Amino acid sequence: MRMFITGGTGFLGKALARRLVKLGYEVTVLGRNEEVGRRLRGEGIHFASGKLEDAERLEALIHNHDYVFHCGALSSPWGKYEEFYQANVLGTKNVIAACEKHQVKRLIHVSTPSIYFYYNDRFDVREDDKLPEQFVNHYAHTKYLAEKEIDQAFSHGLPVITIRPRALFGPEDTTIIPRLIQVNQKRFIPLVDSGKAKMDLTYIENVVDALLLCIDSPSTTLGKKYNITNGEQVVFREILQQLFNQMGTPMKAKEISFKRAMKLAGILEWGSKYLLKGKEPLLTKYTVSVLGKSQTLNIEAAKKELGYIPRVNMEEGIRLFVEWWKKNE
Repeated sequence: MRMFITGGTGFLGKALARRLVKLGYEVTVLGRNEEVGRRLRGEGIHFASGKLEDAERLEALIHNHDYVFHCGALSSPWGKYEEFYQANVLGTKNVIAACEKHQVKRLIHVSTPSIYFYYNDRFDVREDDKLPEQFVNHYAHTKYLAEKEIDQAFSHGLPVITIRPRALFGPEDTTIIPRLIQVNQKRFIPLVDSGKAKMDLTYIENVVDALLLCIDSPSTTLGKKYNITNGEQVVFREILQQLFNQMGTPMKAKEISFKRAMKLAGILEWGSKYLLKGKEPLLTKYTVSVLGKSQTLNIEAAKKELGYIPRVNMEEGIRLFVEWWKKNE
């Protein structure tokens, strides 16, 4: 069988492509990072340089593929709405159109639990719980709109499944843990309200497991959305301490109240918008809320309906990340 992956040079897309090739599938990835693409070619993966906004190229590339994994997206806490809309909404529409034209067996869509969040504590969030009236940023808003496009495609007969994985980490991660390490090296990590927020993280290979389960999951899973996490609620401060203990590096942290952090982020966002021509500020309200407010997800639906079981726990996942980091630092 032939598999096609959008966002194939990204963190999740690479991990998925490599696993699929090991399992004997023929894999093509679409991505923007030519350097990563060349490395993937060396591993037996077909690489096509391109953007989700290019409808004609997507249509040509998806031809003759059996399954499409839509991992590509513009993911950032800051940026212009139009750029998010082009990549996340119109890009998804282009993927859907190509899948419909070529009658793929399944489109497996990667969304985000960011759509649940709005500056508040939320525990044990289920897939059908009420969403906020206003989304926390452009990324969350456009990913929600992308899900609506997926829903419409399903109502028109396209076999689709959506997963919402939370906070991916592991070897080759360039965002969550590496940024915390860099902040710790340069200044200090801000512990909003003492770092007591509870959260979910997800080891990268566990997310890949979930995507593979979507290939042959029962027809009753089509059209549905599934939360994906490690299934281990962690306290932000405690997981940081575990990370730096394994790295053998002192953790430099400074406590700050949520109210003060939000005020500071507001000032920085204003300065970015009106003085720095839109440059991403050092701290955003979204980042403050992620660090300072609890959000945990319920994954029972994925366990029961997809057969999802997180294989790599937090302790092992952090050990594997630190091992990789030390080799590649």
